[in-house]
Amino acid sequence: MKSNFPDGKYAKRSYDVPDIRSGAEDGVIEGHAAVYGQTVNIGNWFYEVIAPGAFDRANLSDVALFLNHDIDKIPLARSRKNVPNSTMKVVPDDKGLFMSANIDVENNSDARTLKSAVDRKDISGMSFAFLVEDEEWAGLDTDMPTRTIKAISKVIEVSAVTYPAYSGTDIKARSKSLESDKAALERAKSALSLSEAVLLKQKITMKGKV
Repeated sequence: MKSNFPDGKYAKRSYDVPDIRSGAEDGVIEGHAAVYGQTVNIGNWFYEVIAPGAFDRANLSDVALFLNHDIDKIPLARSRKNVPNSTMKVVPDDKGLFMSANIDVENNSDARTLKSAVDRKDISGMSFAFLVEDEEWAGLDTDMPTRTIKAISKVIEVSAVTYPAYSGTDIKARSKSLESDKAALERAKSALSLSEAVLLKQKITMKGKV
């Protein structure tokens, strides 16, 4: 099943993978913004899993780093295709989506604050904003279906986050980005209902010919 969010209707996900850390060099922050195979509860509407390889064809040409998805602030780092002085690397690996950023701790107070928070473990996780290209649903007739994201079309930004674990009762459940998640579920259920209607019509037609 193909799925594309309308412009601006992207999704955000945080994962309970506290591997964000300062690198060996001063000002280097590394970690996974997304991981494969971890089941997350999306607003108590459905479960979601990112399949291995979902980032293989993703557009990673322009990805910025923020703190807690605060895109109104200047990016702490930015990965741009064909730009030699890009300050961040974002690449898929066997675990998920890995990022390594060189933040300016000398001239940027927000960067210094982030590095201090990571070193102190006050910031312990990461998140990312994205658009879906391909998905598969299971259990749409249950209270909590499961959505498997097979391919991500674009990664918009990655963030260091204070609360990495995503749950239906988390404050993030009130994020406007969840509107796109609810819409995705409604589209999937509508598609299932349409398929069932077509199948029923075919059965009735075949029965009439017997």
